[in-house]
Amino acid sequence: MNDRVTPPMIATPDGEAEVAIVLRLPWEDVAALGQEAGRLAASMQRPVTLDEAASHRLRSRQPGTHARPQAAPQPPQVSSVSSLPRSPGEQARQAIEKINGTAPGTAQGA
Repeated sequence: MNDRVTPPMIATPDGEAEVAIVLRLPWEDVAALGQEAGRLAASMQRPVTLDEAASHRLRSRQPGTHARPQAAPQPPQVSSVSSLPRSPGEQARQAIEKINGTAPGTAQGA
């Protein structure tokens, strides 16, 4: 039994706790977290990791609020793109294009 086991929780010197977790997120949530990291980095005037952005978002939430509010059902969008399942790489590329405003059909410079 030489396997190293990472403790599930670590106390940090600043009085907080650090918990290592693995999350499975849709690419849209990853993109939103990247945008949050960009906003946070601009306000802090330094680079910010996605971990920091996630921690900041969790700390700044109001008690009793949910991470993803339930929105009204959206009408189906008509698209010329095939409805075949997309690969994770394709989903990532499209999420990045959406963030950058370079996706087909998005207005640039608006």
